[in-house]
Amino acid sequence: MTLRVFGRPWVRRLGLILALGLAITVALPVQAQAPRAGSVREIEVEGTQRIDPETVRSYVLLKPGEEATSEQLDRSLKALFATGLFADVTLRMEGDRLVVRVVENPIINRIAFEGNRKLNDQVLQAEVQLRPRVVYTRTKVQNDVKRVLDLYRRSGRFAATVEPKVIQLPQNRVDLVFEINEGAVTGVKRISFIGNKQFSDGTLREVIRTVESRWWRILSTDDNYDPDRVSFDRELLRKYYLANGYADFRVVSAVAELTPDRDGFYITFTIEEGERYRFGDIDVVSQLRDVKADDLRSRLLTAKGDWYNADAVDKSINAMTTAVGSLGYAFVDVRPRINRDRDAKTVSVTYEVQEGPRVYVDRINITGNVRTLDQVIRREFLLVEGDAFNTAKMRRSRQKIQNLGYFEKVDVTNVPGDAPDRTTVNVEVREKSTGELSFGFGYSTADGVLGDISVRERNLLGRGQDLRLGFLVSQRRQEIDLSFTEPYFMDRELAAGTDVFKRTRDLTKISGYEERNLGFVLRGGYQITEPLRHVVRYTLRQDELTDLEPDVSRFIRAQAGESIMSAIGQDLTYDRRDDRFDPTEGYYIRLSNDLAGLGGDAQFLRNRLTVGTYYSIVDEWVASLTGEAGYLENLGEKTRIQHRFFLGGDSLRGFSNGGVGPRESSRGAALGGHELYAGSAELTFPSGLPKEIGIRTSVFSDFGTLLDSGEVGSDIQDSQSLRVSAGVGALWRSPFGPVKISFAKPIRKESFDKTEVFRFSFGSRF
Repeated sequence: MTLRVFGRPWVRRLGLILALGLAITVALPVQAQAPRAGSVREIEVEGTQRIDPETVRSYVLLKPGEEATSEQLDRSLKALFATGLFADVTLRMEGDRLVVRVVENPIINRIAFEGNRKLNDQVLQAEVQLRPRVVYTRTKVQNDVKRVLDLYRRSGRFAATVEPKVIQLPQNRVDLVFEINEGAVTGVKRISFIGNKQFSDGTLREVIRTVESRWWRILSTDDNYDPDRVSFDRELLRKYYLANGYADFRVVSAVAELTPDRDGFYITFTIEEGERYRFGDIDVVSQLRDVKADDLRSRLLTAKGDWYNADAVDKSINAMTTAVGSLGYAFVDVRPRINRDRDAKTVSVTYEVQEGPRVYVDRINITGNVRTLDQVIRREFLLVEGDAFNTAKMRRSRQKIQNLGYFEKVDVTNVPGDAPDRTTVNVEVREKSTGELSFGFGYSTADGVLGDISVRERNLLGRGQDLRLGFLVSQRRQEIDLSFTEPYFMDRELAAGTDVFKRTRDLTKISGYEERNLGFVLRGGYQITEPLRHVVRYTLRQDELTDLEPDVSRFIRAQAGESIMSAIGQDLTYDRRDDRFDPTEGYYIRLSNDLAGLGGDAQFLRNRLTVGTYYSIVDEWVASLTGEAGYLENLGEKTRIQHRFFLGGDSLRGFSNGGVGPRESSRGAALGGHELYAGSAELTFPSGLPKEIGIRTSVFSDFGTLLDSGEVGSDIQDSQSLRVSAGVGALWRSPFGPVKISFAKPIRKESFDKTEVFRFSFGSRF
């Protein structure tokens, strides 16, 4: 009966349900004790050679016992690649083990450059970032390739190519070779301007720095395409137009197109000139006590009705800042308030003079000087720690440091100091070579063929001292001299130095004898004010007149032999020229005196006054008027010929050296004179040739006279008449040195004068 009961269908279904529930109940605790699928029990590292496996594990973002999600595995993979240590990384799960397999990047054994001729290995090595014993990566190599290409492009070689080659070595090392094809220099084939109406293309090409490639520019790099130079050209154009009244001017674009054969660029400047403005009302408003606006108006370089000139505004601000600063106001701020009237086409300017923020110099930091001592730079600074900060003084200090000639670059900036009223001045310099070994050669109608060699160190031991040893040999002159200068003697603004010399001059053609000098000079100079300088000197010299011609003048024969000159002298110079060597405006006055008689055989007082003024008529047209007067007072029996004045040659073109003045009649020997008067009026202007050739031309008229030899006799020819000459000249600053040519014809002369129509000289130092 029981069997039948259990055999019923509903009983069988109930039993199945109970059996299934029992099975689930038993299985649950067993499943909870097993590890979860995807968790990490162990991290195994494969493929390492130099790198410690623990280093690899440190970059894996999983720890044993943590679940290995796809997100964490992806982040771990990126972290390992980001180290730059590996060329390949794979992550895989093997059961409960995470296997990290890496392929290490090789180590660079050596870096080499092949095919480079214009840029040496040292220049390229300084540019690339990779170094021996550094991990090699493709990204770093690609970056270095770009750096090398940029370096070549800055030197005008846009066709250059760089191909990196890798040479495999044992122990996972490589040699990296950059194969370089430098290509030809990429010049500028054409420079065009669009939108210019007031100035021609030729005028604007003279304004910018970039020039078109021409055969005569073989020693210049300005005809190579340089993006930085083109950006600078945009600024030059802007300044030029603003200086000529075009206040609305702007450069729309500057496009450089590379030719299909990659051998040149076409550069096109698109500009908008705008309207031309004149200055409207000009006013000065002073908010400083004891500083009247009327006293500052004389400093203005801007006037109502003149064409607007942004440069003149800037110069007026600097002039007023300097003037107010000299009155004791260290904190001054001159700001121009510009009011532009587009209808009337005028620009009114009101200069507001007010007290600036009170800021003091906290520190002056100097960096970049390896050889040059800090004190050499600091003594050129017009500011010291604790001084009131002055922008004009900081700007002039930078110029003084640059003028030393010791540095390629001088950057002077100021940043906030430790307190609101403090500023720190940072001076960053980059030194350049100050040692010189120079050779020279040349020719002049005065000395014939000449050559010289000199050794010079302008920054001796980094102390700013100047030491020079020079030799010169020509057909009519031989010199050897040694000079030393200490620019800050005893740490004072006193330049002290000495010169030791031995000289021989062949004056046979002029006076029939040879002159030899042996001696030394002690000198000291100091700046009284910025334009006023005073130099004192003492000279001790042995002079000898020898190798007299058989028919030499009796006056010269009487002075044959040796003599001693002991003299003190001084030079007082007031110089307002904008450039000492190539002035375009300004003037100078120099008074020189020499008194001989402190021992020795010579006794005289020699005085010389030299003046010159320069005026810029238009751009590159410069008019100049120079003159000198000299007077020699005899304090003994008779002055010797080597102490007298001579006139001619460069000092009076159209006449030969010593060609003007008292002369012995029989042989025509120049005897020199006690009174000298000379001058020159000259107009220098462009030659019409391309500016970069460096040829300038001039027309001139020289005039002067020399009289009173101090000798007495009927065979002496002398005249007080004024000699005058006129001519044309040219100066070429050639790659081989300056070349000077002049053609001058005497307009007024005496029959016994010696003339010279053509004068030529050239020389070089390298």
